Amino acid sequence: MCRIVAYLGEREIPLSSVVLEPKHSLLVQSYAPEEMMSGVVNADGFGAGWYVPEVDGEPAVYRSNAPIWADRSFASIAPKVSSAIVLAAIRSATPGLPAEESGVPPFSSGPFLFAHNGAIKDFRATAMRPLRDLLSDESYSGLLGVADSETVFALLLDGLRGGKVLPGDAETLAEATAETVRRVSTLCTKLGVYASLNIGVTDGRAMVFTRYSTEGPGNSLYLIEDGGASPDALIIASERLDGDPGWRPVPDRSVLAVGPGGVVTMSSL
Repeated sequence: MCRIVAYLGEREIPLSSVVLEPKHSLLVQSYAPEEMMSGVVNADGFGAGWYVPEVDGEPAVYRSNAPIWADRSFASIAPKVSSAIVLAAIRSATPGLPAEESGVPPFSSGPFLFAHNGAIKDFRATAMRPLRDLLSDESYSGLLGVADSETVFALLLDGLRGGKVLPGDAETLAEATAETVRRVSTLCTKLGVYASLNIGVTDGRAMVFTRYSTEGPGNSLYLIEDGGASPDALIIASERLDGDPGWRPVPDRSVLAVGPGGVVTMSSL
């Protein structure tokens, strides 16, 4: 399992303000998570991605296979780097998968950033080969490791290429993400394999999240709009970052899409 946080706002904020500084930040969740369905810590790496539109449309990404609490370089950089869109995550590696940087979220390709909170059970022995057989040559050749998350992202990239999604097109991004979840879920169900698929993806303007599992409730996911610590912004997180009463749970088996200007839509999966 992993823990994710995403920020989309009208103003730029330092990375540290959503990753390190809140009372229940990703840093705290790395050693003291409160709502994880499996595992007890998130010590198998972390990463943060952000956008600098005045430079180009592709995100900058910082990833490490070390625990977030052990990375002094990120702690020194995070207060000095600001962005209006941030996607960050800490990792607890899926059992059976190596704890190496190739499996650390967020993943990136072109303008897209992607993170996955969840797991496909016994991935390498069950769903890995069938899912990777579905990939285009382009997506397959881009794989760096054996993580279930990277494979799901590759499948989503194929859907996005086919749909020719335009920057900021939250509806098309949501449709492609939902279809990817359905394809993975259908295959895993046929194999009798449990899959939890809380997914976050952004193109630097729009952002989409899913909360989904093939059996039972999905991993926790929360949303806050215009919170006390984040006015004129939206934050999505696996666990609430603070005690603000504005946090509300994202419904199970749903897709959350956020377009430019902070327009939020919710649909069922």
